[in-house]
Amino acid sequence: MLYYNAKLKNLSRQLRKNMTDSERFLWSRVRGKQLKEMQFYRQKIIGNYISDFYCPKAKIVIELDGSQHYVEEGMEKDKQRDKYLKSLGIKVLRFSDIDVLKNIQTVLEEIYKNL
Repeated sequence: MLYYNAKLKNLSRQLRKNMTDSERFLWSRVRGKQLKEMQFYRQKIIGNYISDFYCPKAKIVIELDGSQHYVEEGMEKDKQRDKYLKSLGIKVLRFSDIDVLKNIQTVLEEIYKNL
């Protein structure tokens, strides 16, 4: 079982209730074991981080990146998060919000290949 910071539970719940458009769109395509019969969870707490989507069977985290991820501070935070997740044996797939909204089929194919 993965360690998680219980103090992040309320924030995780809030994020599930207030998903971005891209998160909502991708969730509609991966929920309910639609891809390779794999279960995904949204806003999953892993350690001190909240991942957008997590598939425990495949050990894959999917992160959807908005504009804040493309500034220096955001990129550094992402690098630290990715390093931590990789240390747990979890693969991180990153997609921009725009890719999800405009190229969902390509995003789904990439996820499918990695499952």
